[in-house]
Parts: sequence; C-alpha cells; structure tokens
Amino acid sequence: MSDLDLDDWTGLSTATVSDALDRLALPGSLHGLAPLGAGQRLLGRAFTVRYQAAGSPPGTVGDYLDDVTPGQVVVLDNASRTDATVWGDILTAVAHHRGVAGTVIDGVCRDTHRALGLGYPVYSRGRFMRTGKDRVEVAEVGGPVTVGGVQVRPGDLLIGDEDGVVAVPWDRAEEILGVAREIEEREAGILAAALEGATIAEARSRYGYHLLQRRSS
Repeated sequence: MSDLDLDDWTGLSTATVSDALDRLALPGSLHGLAPLGAGQRLLGRAFTVRYQAAGSPPGTVGDYLDDVTPGQVVVLDNASRTDATVWGDILTAVAHHRGVAGTVIDGVCRDTHRALGLGYPVYSRGRFMRTGKDRVEVAEVGGPVTVGGVQVRPGDLLIGDEDGVVAVPWDRAEEILGVAREIEEREAGILAAALEGATIAEARSRYGYHLLQRRSS
C-alpha cells in the first residue's frame, strides 16, 4: 500500500479495526491510552521515539520534531511513565503548524489547553504538569517502540477516535483493511435488519455477529 491509500481507512472505527486485528490474531489495540479531548480523530503513519531514564549527566529530551513530515503521527514510548511528561505546549504548537497528524504517548502530556484549543489530536495515559527534562532522555529515534503493550514500528499506521487508538502493522495493512470492511458491512446489515423488525438474536445470527472477530483457523 502507498501513502495515497490512507483515505481508504477514513470512517473506519477503532472498534472495527480492533475486531479485524483479533480475527487475524494480531495485536494492535493500545491499552490504557485515551484521547485528550472529545471528538478526536487521528490517522497517519508512525514516526517513533523511545525514551529512557536520564543518565548522569542527563541527555536531551530530543529535537526530533524537525524530522517529522506532514501527515505523520509522533509515537512516543516513555515506558508508561506518568510522573514526567514528554510532550507539551511548544511541541503541540509546532506540530500543528507543520501539519503533523497527531501524537500518541505511552506516558503523559502537559499544557493540554494548547492541544485542545488547536484541535490537535493527542492520545496518552493522562496529563501531568512535571517536565521530563533531566528525568528522561531520548534513547532512540526511528526504531521499534512499545506503546500500550503493542510493538509499533516506523511507518505503521495509527488510527484514533474517541474509543482510543490502534496500530496497524504496515506490512499487513491491506489484509487488515479487507477484514475491517467486511466486519463493517456485516454490522451494518445487523443494524438494518434489527431496525426493520428482526430481533437482535435473528439479526445477529443472520450475519454471524458472534464470529466477526473470531480468529481464523
């Protein structure tokens, strides 16, 4: 798939993609990460940064944003730390100005008024005001990271909505998209049948609701 195919994912919910990942026995649902504000949507390919505890002397929290291209999603692995942030006001404003698609953090963010005011999508474990400077430092840029218990590689697809965020391995993206579309169509059929007078049990049985996410043999 190419970058031009990202539009194919528009409108698919994280719930539908998560079910597709389940069907294919793939991880991807980033546990514990939530949108900063209501109505958030996120879609783009991953630019990855991994943090570690600061050494002595402490290293930098990073100037990686200069290397992020428009449409990418910044994915920050801060080892699930909630006592020190790695994303705040300046990064939000610059990322939004440069057309970055959003930020996903296995950790916390601060200066949330800026992201909320700009409508810039941030998914994280919460918000906390204390800086990460002199507490954490960049360990690697552009390598695999672990976020919400899921490994994310550079270029993987991130999809976010009000329910959270999922990561789609790019080398399986076309296959996952096909399954997600099938699930979406069958769930639409269930809803239509129920609204036309079928019982929930009848509608679900007709479209195989309880098998939608079941792993392929």
